[in-house]
Amino acid sequence: MFRDDIDKSFEVLNLGGVILYPTDTVWGIGCDATNTTAVERIYAIKQRNEAQSMLTLVDGLDMLAGYVDAVPDVAVRLMEKATRPMSIIYPKAKNLAANLVAANGSIGIRIVQEPFCRQLIQALNKPLVSTSANKNGQPTPGTFNEISNEIRDAVDYIVRWRQDDLQPARASSIILLNDDGSYQIIRN
Repeated sequence: MFRDDIDKSFEVLNLGGVILYPTDTVWGIGCDATNTTAVERIYAIKQRNEAQSMLTLVDGLDMLAGYVDAVPDVAVRLMEKATRPMSIIYPKAKNLAANLVAANGSIGIRIVQEPFCRQLIQALNKPLVSTSANKNGQPTPGTFNEISNEIRDAVDYIVRWRQDDLQPARASSIILLNDDGSYQIIRN
């Protein structure tokens, strides 16, 4: 099932499609983070304003460096010390869909540890959008079974891997990096 899900997700993403998939935190709605049309579609599915940027997942520091102006040492130190998934908001995004990047040029990115996500990102060789699988303003589903049929019906492919995992998931912590090298904890 795992390999089939990778292959099918890869195919859908390459065609500009949208998937519903497990991450190292909550289930996500995702697409190729460099595809403006696919990103637009996720905003529509979530009924979310494009002014609210979405998170991006990468497979490691090398990929991260291709999508932000700089990876400061403080970011690396924070990631090394993290005991759970941590998303970092970097001040200057690059090479991503313009409608994914915040108005101030920043982007939230997490180096994902979940094996399915890592292998899919490696196969795609591009970052994935990852936004919680709910309509804007609705509670974030803790398990696959809590995802509404409306969300399920709106995507092109639903990953089967980990659908039966009943352990409630928790969103990542969020850290905001400032241009001066300081940082703020946005969500712990």
